[in-house]
Amino acid sequence: RALLERHAHRRPPRGAATGWVHGDFHPFNLLYKGDAPAAIVDWDRLGVQPRAEEVVRAAAIFFVRPAGALDLPKVRAYAHAYRRAAGAAPSELAAAVHRVWWERLNDFWMLRWHYERGDTRADPQFPASSALAVWWTREYEAVCDAFAG
Repeated sequence: RALLERHAHRRPPRGAATGWVHGDFHPFNLLYKGDAPAAIVDWDRLGVQPRAEEVVRAAAIFFVRPAGALDLPKVRAYAHAYRRAAGAAPSELAAAVHRVWWERLNDFWMLRWHYERGDTRADPQFPASSALAVWWTREYEAVCDAFAG
């Protein structure tokens, strides 16, 4: 709560809906054949949303270290490849970084699953996820630079 109150002035505006996105793109929703991705599964969150936000969310899952920091060199390479392939401007990624950072500060789905549903499947993700919000706040400029620099 204190972290949110300290950063309330940073609440971002809503992003423009720009395309169809998976909505839940992470390693457990990828199927592999050998070393290569073969399929993406679990399409129940498919929707029209800002594409760049999906990119930032996916990177925050794929490239988070166990202690809750992002592997910024991997993020930088991933974001660069996305910008090149999608023709996305750095400013689009920077705005998405800001919106997803704010979303993470307000995201308590793992706690709701644990306490309201009695579902403990996400419990192992909680330490890194909660640490990521703190780390991302502290390293905000470096994260923006990795995505948009």
